[in-house]
Amino acid sequence: MNLFEHVPSQLPAELTEVLLQNQNVRIERIVSTGHCSPVDFWYDQSEQEWVVLLRGAARLAIAGRGTSIELLPGDHVHIPAHQKHRVEWTSPTEPTVWLAVFYSD
Repeated sequence: MNLFEHVPSQLPAELTEVLLQNQNVRIERIVSTGHCSPVDFWYDQSEQEWVVLLRGAARLAIAGRGTSIELLPGDHVHIPAHQKHRVEWTSPTEPTVWLAVFYSD
């Protein structure tokens, strides 16, 4: 499978597909087109996450950081377990394609 195949140009909701999973790791392809986290919502997950932006553009907020992280293709970020974060913005004019790796210690 190619990560850029079957990428819809318009989505009513963010698309998340599990590509690989076992007891210690889950790898997902996420496609966003103008999607963001709901107002006042923060992810607080028990797994660590490493995410790379493959296509498009996005902005993440990390609780306590004070500034947002702008992501362009090739940019990546590690989010430790229980580090509150949210997606503030994704490009509304093109699909934003993420590869997210969730893992446990």
